[in-house]
Amino acid sequence: MAAFGRWKAQRLARADASRKGALDERAAPVVRLLNGRARFCTTSSCAGRLVLAQGGAAMTALEKATGDVVFKFEPFVLHVLCRELQDAQLLHSVAIDSGFKNSGITVGRGGKIMMAVRSTHCLEVPLSHMGKLMVSEEYIEFLIHVANRKMEENTRRIDRFYKCLRLALEADSANNSPSEETEKYHSVYVHRRKRKTIQEQDVHTSPKDHSEELEPEDDPDSNLGIFAETMM
Repeated sequence: MAAFGRWKAQRLARADASRKGALDERAAPVVRLLNGRARFCTTSSCAGRLVLAQGGAAMTALEKATGDVVFKFEPFVLHVLCRELQDAQLLHSVAIDSGFKNSGITVGRGGKIMMAVRSTHCLEVPLSHMGKLMVSEEYIEFLIHVANRKMEENTRRIDRFYKCLRLALEADSANNSPSEETEKYHSVYVHRRKRKTIQEQDVHTSPKDHSEELEPEDDPDSNLGIFAETMM
């Protein structure tokens, strides 16, 4: 408990190291809601973005491309440090129910419990190779239309996640004893884990490892994946 409080204080005291230097407006309500609770601390977030990239650098117009150009849509992502595993489980269930099907939990050897809220409706399409345009202008317009539709759905999921999370957190009792809503989400989480384990035993396969984006001081190789579910 004390260690988590220290980690949270250190994290919130840091300056925003992102290029933007501030929270995305769309992600801000969720981030503030979580950081306002003693058991959660957000470590990184992105509300979603459309990117036209040449290599690793952004470009202002496709006609200026000289190398390989890729068009990307990246949905909402949020990483949250949780005080206890049951807190991460609650957050995970809310995320899954809100449409973020690629969400998962990792636990580091140092005891840090990280919950990643992620979605699967990404888009990544190559447009040119070695300066040569590989698609038509009409297709580019189509891609923009598809990406905008995905961004609209991304916004709806963020709003749904915020509303469901607020209701789940408000349902907690003042003395921190598990409320009916907390028990509901914990029960759903345990049920999913049991069902997934049974399915894995039936087909004699091992769960696929999913790496999570952790704090800079964490060693990704030292983390134990507790849960990561992917649905296309």
